[in-house]
Amino acid sequence: MGRNVASGLMHGAWVSLLIGLVSTSVALLIGVPLGAIAGYYGGIIDDVLMRFTEFFQTIPNFALAIVLVAIMQPSITSIVLAIAIVSWPPVARLVRAEFMSLRNREYVEAARLVGQSNSTIILRQILPNTLSPIIVLASLMVATAILLESALSFLGLGDPNVMSWGYMIGAARTVIRQAWWLSFFPGVAILLTVLALNLVGEGLDDALNPKLSRER
Repeated sequence: MGRNVASGLMHGAWVSLLIGLVSTSVALLIGVPLGAIAGYYGGIIDDVLMRFTEFFQTIPNFALAIVLVAIMQPSITSIVLAIAIVSWPPVARLVRAEFMSLRNREYVEAARLVGQSNSTIILRQILPNTLSPIIVLASLMVATAILLESALSFLGLGDPNVMSWGYMIGAARTVIRQAWWLSFFPGVAILLTVLALNLVGEGLDDALNPKLSRER
């Protein structure tokens, strides 16, 4: 077919990692503020934001991503937005739980006594102490985003103007008996990348939470 599999793998790595990193960043920009506000203020604000979050969690992630990409037309931008929209609820719930456990700590009460505003307490006092679990979750979210992008591209919902690992597998599925390597090597690339990101997440978890690693 005149296709250079090695060049496709290298270009696909750039596209897949770009989509994974950007979509995870967008999901963090949505989930962290919502979770912080819900966890810090509680009450009605918490109930409203969590019901809004649960609405997205009731819909299967992959099905929602397919619908969003189909509506917005397949492109890198639409794929990034779709993956970000289906990925932010776990971030919001994690940040909410961390804020609820930290909002009544002594240093937070001291910050209130000296007259710091709520926004200052959230950004300078509580949020820095929640970064460890957020960083670990973000590394795992990048791996999940790469899998989602590969699945969308395999189904023909990827950007037709760029090469990605999922697109390579989808395009080669009709000739898998004659040219098995066209789909084999992109599949191995996805496997190794996702495995590496999961191992990085576990390593970050052990490094940022030494007490938990010692308990294990």
